[in-house]
Formats: sequence, C-alpha cells, structure tokens
Amino acid sequence: MDNKIISKVFLWMFIGLLVTFLTGYVVSINENMLISVFSTGTYIFFSILELILVIVLSARIRKMKPTTCKTMFILYSFVSGLTFSSIFVVYKITSIIYIFLIASLIFGIFSLIGYKTNIDLTKIGTYLIMALFGVIICSLINLFIKNNTFDLIISSITIIIFMGITAYDIQKIKNNYTMIPEENMAIYGALQLYLDYINIFLHLLSIFGDDK
Repeated sequence: MDNKIISKVFLWMFIGLLVTFLTGYVVSINENMLISVFSTGTYIFFSILELILVIVLSARIRKMKPTTCKTMFILYSFVSGLTFSSIFVVYKITSIIYIFLIASLIFGIFSLIGYKTNIDLTKIGTYLIMALFGVIICSLINLFIKNNTFDLIISSITIIIFMGITAYDIQKIKNNYTMIPEENMAIYGALQLYLDYINIFLHLLSIFGDDK
C-alpha cells in the first residue's frame, strides 16, 4: 500500500514542478507579464498568496475534499511559477537545465535513502527543521548586511539541510500514509517534497548558476 502512495506522491510532485517551470518560462518570455508580476504590489500579493496556500493545505489536509486539495496544489504551483519566472531572466537556460538535473540527482538519492533506511529519522528531522529556522534568521540578517560570502555559506548549509529533510519527509510519508485519506495524502506528500526539491534547486542555482 505504501508503494502506491509513494508513486502518487511523486506523480503529483512532478505535475506541480511542471506547472511551476512552464508558468515561469512563459512569463519570462513575455515582457508585459513580467512587468505585471514584479510590480511591487502584485509581487507582494503573490508571495502572500503562496504562503496562505501552503498553510491552508498543511493545516486542513485531513478535512478537505480530494478535488479541493488537488486544485489548491495546482494553484500553488502556478502562483509559484509566476514568482519563479525571474530565474529565467537572470540565469542562462542551459545553466537552469544543468542545475535541474543535478538537483534531481541529489533529491533522488536522498529520497531513496529516506525510503530504504531502517533508522528512525524523526529526531534528526526535528534538528534539521530547527537548523532551518536558524538559517532563515541568518538570511534575513544578510538582507541588510549583503555579504556575498555569508550568502554562499547560507546557501550551502541550506542545501545540506534540505537533503536531510528530503529523506525525513519520505520516511514520514511512508510511515504515516494511513493517517490521512489516500488522495489527500498524495497531495500533502507532493507538497512537502515539492518544497524540498525547489529549495535544493534554487540554492544550487544561486551558487553554480551562470548569469546571462
């Protein structure tokens, strides 16, 4: 049964990433759409909407109808694609594809580790999430300091943290698939892994991406 759930989780994660990347690319090649998305008020609105969708999905996943879950996940992926479009403007497309493949390999390895290991990753996951909060605070501080070396260190640590969180999330999905209705669990798991993958990808891109 857990294999069936894991397959659905990865399918929906792939759908979410596809929606995000296609949306981002389409927006990036349309100057008027770019200007509209990144005008101050609109960008703030989309950023807040992303946060609200994640919170609502995570908090109410058990009570939602499967169709509502799927719709909200696709909507979240679409809104993320709008804000994601900036990477297609800043970085070369060949660099984005190269980093995408590297991120996929890293994500795949740690997903497999999380799925296969018999070690309970619950405590490790708790420490990793605590470390992530620390990194977020450091990132906010660096918005004012604007130190490139510090930014590089933060990105490197964030990648390592999300490698571990990926393994933790996979194990959590595998062990707790009966806690939430099957269709909803597939969306919930897809959302968690989507966020893990995007963070690995974006921070790899910030370190190794080639600017246009």
